Amino acid sequence: MVKYKEDYYRLFHVHYQQYPDDVMENIYWLEQSVKADFCNPLYAPCTIENEKDWEKYRYLFMMHINLKLIEQHLRLGRTYDKKTAHFYDAPWKDLYLENLNKTLACYKAGLYYWQEAQLWAEKANVTEFQFRILTDVQYWEDERERIATKDLDYKKILNREISRVEDVIAKFQKMDKDTY
Repeated sequence: MVKYKEDYYRLFHVHYQQYPDDVMENIYWLEQSVKADFCNPLYAPCTIENEKDWEKYRYLFMMHINLKLIEQHLRLGRTYDKKTAHFYDAPWKDLYLENLNKTLACYKAGLYYWQEAQLWAEKANVTEFQFRILTDVQYWEDERERIATKDLDYKKILNREISRVEDVIAKFQKMDKDTY
């Protein structure tokens, strides 16, 4: 029975071939994980010794889920992305514009999840948690640290991609029957 955040998270998996349906399935499971309740600390994927460990675990888990949602939205957006607008693409302008709008929506959704990930990372990075390391989920701790030091900045990545896609859309919109 799938009931808790951790159960939904276990359904998330990266496929060898990333087809849009696979990515959308992952987004669905991750979003369900965000909505669900946490399981009992006994069944958490790491050792929980006390209430402070439990609190930090929950913050790290939510941060990690939001980071995975960003990655999945980037993957989905890349599926529909047309990196550049060439003059010979003019006959399919409407199709490319439709796909680029899907790409733009995916990248903009990623910005929301980045704000959420930063919020949870800040909560897990307060002074009382600085020397409390959950070694079983060390990679979550690493993600938190990379966010704190700004080595991981999805806002910069997403804004760069959004700007590029908007430029490609503008080039397509300027095309007319004489372009080709």
